[in-house]
Amino acid sequence: MFFRNYITLSSILHTNHNCTISRVRVLFQSTASISSLKVAWRKDQKLDQSIENDKHWRLCARVVKEVLNEPGQVIPLRYLEKRRERLKLPVKITTFMDRNPSLFDLYLDRIKPKSEPVKFVRPSLGLRRFLEEEERINVKNERRVVMKLCKLLMMAKDRVVSADKLVHVKREFGFPNDLLVSLVPKYPEYFRLVGSPGEGKSFLELVSWNEEFAESVIERKAKEEENVTGVRVRLAFNVKLPPGFFLRKEMREWIRDWMELPYVSPYEDVSNLDQASREMEKRTVGVFHELLSLSLYKRIPVPILGKFCEEYRFSNAFSTVFTRHSGIFYMSLKGGIKTAMLREAYKEDQLIDRDPLLEIKDKFVELLEEGHRIRAEQLRVQREAIQKDMELAAVKDCELHSHDLQ
Repeated sequence: MFFRNYITLSSILHTNHNCTISRVRVLFQSTASISSLKVAWRKDQKLDQSIENDKHWRLCARVVKEVLNEPGQVIPLRYLEKRRERLKLPVKITTFMDRNPSLFDLYLDRIKPKSEPVKFVRPSLGLRRFLEEEERINVKNERRVVMKLCKLLMMAKDRVVSADKLVHVKREFGFPNDLLVSLVPKYPEYFRLVGSPGEGKSFLELVSWNEEFAESVIERKAKEEENVTGVRVRLAFNVKLPPGFFLRKEMREWIRDWMELPYVSPYEDVSNLDQASREMEKRTVGVFHELLSLSLYKRIPVPILGKFCEEYRFSNAFSTVFTRHSGIFYMSLKGGIKTAMLREAYKEDQLIDRDPLLEIKDKFVELLEEGHRIRAEQLRVQREAIQKDMELAAVKDCELHSHDLQ
């Protein structure tokens, strides 16, 4: 299905067929505000599928997190069952455990000293080994996490971001759960925490500017290409419109002129730019490109990005950027949630630009697959046992039938 919201200046552009292309372009650029430039949204099944591919392991991770957050990392089975709706679990918790036997163990214990024993859920040995592996991977990539956090602050207005907002996006960027406790205090040369986290009035400030971190992905890739070819590369976004994508002539003109504008680094001071200018649009696209590039899956839910409008100077209508620049971004509606995705990071439904921290996800998926193999083997043994019992029963029936005939 198409949602066609086209440019509002089409009537102006058709009032004088004798005007030259250059005069049309001048009229269009001087009259159209960026907010009026609208492009049809088109579904991309491959990129939507990439979100669907992660659905099962994300559900499993949600249940695991629920158990790990409990005191002693154990919880009565019936308590966990009561949380199914909040966890968005479509099956009973016992069914979920049967389908994913590598995650948890069941055991009997008492909720109170004199109460009857009930079933409890606790992490399996395999899950505990995964958690140790996760810690090792986090330690190995700590420098990268510090770099990401610095970059988020360096792009922000006044180099300050709400600490609570950063905690809220930790999953998107691969930050540790106890980011403000375990990581920030270790690097006083970079970070200063102001206020008390959790009260909505705490902020993380950048203490010192690291020029090494101030290089965007666009700039780094251009430099790498220049080192290989020996030819200076123009800083530009990778634009690739999906097959069959329709773009009105007026919009093609605007995008062509916009692409000719100089690249604006997301780390530049843009306090002097008009919020409605094409230059500010260039900078905004650069910030979104950088944020998505820094994220683990090169995609971030639009509502989460919206929380940072003040810090990154996004307009209230910032989400229109993702459809206006459909050759750079894709806005998925999968699952009823708008998700901004970076097109160049994917080949069909597979992520090709992989963050080193994704090794954690890979290890978790391996754990799940091992459980699925165990379950498949158990089902195979059960089927063979049932088949054997049926064959024995058939033999006995034949013997009884033969005896009766005699």
